[in-house]
Amino acid sequence: MAIIRSILDTDLYKFTTSYAYSKLFPRAFGEFEFVDRNNLHFPAGFDKLVRRELESMADLFLTKEEELFLKNKLPYLPPTYIDFLKGYRFDPAEVEVEMTDGKLSIRSSGLLYRITFWETPILAIVSELYFREMGVTPDVEYMERRLIEKATLMREHGIVFSLFGMRRRFSFGVEDRITELLKLHSGSNFFGTSNVYLAYKHNLNPSGTHPHEWVQFHGSIYGYKMANYMAMENWINVYDGDLGTVLTDTFTTDVFLRNFSKKHAALFTSLRQDSGDPFAFTDKAIRRYEELRINPKLKYIVFSDSLDVEKALKIKNYCGDKIGASFGIGTNLTNDVGNENVPLNIVMKLFRCKMTEKESWQHCIKLSDVDGKHTGSPDEIKLALQTLGI
Repeated sequence: MAIIRSILDTDLYKFTTSYAYSKLFPRAFGEFEFVDRNNLHFPAGFDKLVRRELESMADLFLTKEEELFLKNKLPYLPPTYIDFLKGYRFDPAEVEVEMTDGKLSIRSSGLLYRITFWETPILAIVSELYFREMGVTPDVEYMERRLIEKATLMREHGIVFSLFGMRRRFSFGVEDRITELLKLHSGSNFFGTSNVYLAYKHNLNPSGTHPHEWVQFHGSIYGYKMANYMAMENWINVYDGDLGTVLTDTFTTDVFLRNFSKKHAALFTSLRQDSGDPFAFTDKAIRRYEELRINPKLKYIVFSDSLDVEKALKIKNYCGDKIGASFGIGTNLTNDVGNENVPLNIVMKLFRCKMTEKESWQHCIKLSDVDGKHTGSPDEIKLALQTLGI
């Protein structure tokens, strides 16, 4: 059976970002590249297995029931975009897959409102295929026992969280079962899941924020000093107050906070922390809200950086009544399967973009609040650091 079985088996931000591209930048092109941060050696023929899975995705389409779910749960997506999704088909010709000396290379290129859809399914495919080919199987008894312990602990301590685990899940089957158990054992503390298909299947809230690629694109088009500001302005222009969580670390949090105006602080309900020290981030966020004369107790932070339940509990206690805290927990829930299994550390990042097909490609980079985790052209990263005074 194919790994990706529904057009909805992806993260919510793929749909929201695709619509934003289609509305504001319908002629823009992008190119994503696969990055394996652990530099693994993939087994012989792995590229052919990936290609086979991508080819099978060409048969996927939005069902009537899925369409009704989107209309009900995602009212901020207009009927014209839902109609586009009804006609959308994955085109495997948009993706190149190669392997040299055991190193996997994947690149997807095309119109941004289309090409963005490849990111999360490719990562899920690579992860599931890798463990399958390496002969790793989940210890189901361990997996379910640990998950129930985590779910119970979060419920008892009032930790509100969403499941952000699709991209590096052990398998679709594991994510499906984990979602079921979280709903059963965490109750109302389980806000929802970023996986739209599993939200549909288990009657949950689709949950998510905008991605780094949105800010990366704006950095390439508008310049690094204006990237965060224009990314926020355009998100507001598209969603008019819906989807009010803003990602802070694409060009470092300190740079973001300089761009974070009173207007943005008032309109966005929350900030998302995705790299660096969460405690230092909390202090910086509170200080910035207070500088803008906005009560931080009326706002909250979505923490999503390599979380486990114990770390989330420490962060929640640190935030106390100073600022709200919620959590997006991913790999620790969807790839904690025992048998000494170590999850992959893989991403698909936007490396190049251009406003029209005839223009030259421009570099897209991502900085980070952690040294050594910058992504993109080294020369362009150096230029951005100099431009931003980092």
